[in-house]
Amino acid sequence: MERLFITGIGTDVGKTVVSAILTEALQADYWKPVQAGLEPSTDAGTVRGLVRNTRSHFWPERYRLQLPASPHAAAAAEGLTLRPEDFQLPETDNHLLVEGAGGLLVPLAPGFLIADLAQQLNLEVVVVSRNYLGSINHTLLTLEALQARGLRVRGLVFNGEPTPATENFIQQHTGVPLLPRVRPETEVTPEVVSRYAAEFREWFEA
Repeated sequence: MERLFITGIGTDVGKTVVSAILTEALQADYWKPVQAGLEPSTDAGTVRGLVRNTRSHFWPERYRLQLPASPHAAAAAEGLTLRPEDFQLPETDNHLLVEGAGGLLVPLAPGFLIADLAQQLNLEVVVVSRNYLGSINHTLLTLEALQARGLRVRGLVFNGEPTPATENFIQQHTGVPLLPRVRPETEVTPEVVSRYAAEFREWFEA
């Protein structure tokens, strides 16, 4: 069974869309441990709306925080402190996809980062990268941080317009496996997610 933690090289790089694609591709269960910001929709709500299969189970968030901010700040605004012992993997016989919040070093609490959560849960990691000025640096830093913590990278997803010079450098420098690309879409619909899911399913079955 695949047990995957989805992280990005930053905020708004397409992590939730990739999570929906992977959930559909594997017909996996989905869990978002911490949701910061509930309007207009949660990440779990977005993924649920894009997934068509009937096998995936959507596990409730451990924390649903009102403020759309870093989880440690959103929790503090409600008088809460997120603790490592608060988080246990859902018990399931299915594939499981766990979506993080923001990038790998986003704080959940003082001394407790998203990377620490992924390490605690003992999950392989899928990294989502999007091209922008500085994205090579952010991608390499993310991959090095994972390596330093002994976390295995299951694969890297490039999201957005192809940028061969950037992508070739990152792949050659790191040697990480590349999952299928996600291209720019006018609108992300269940049909679009299903189309990508077929590509990702082939990758996992190869």
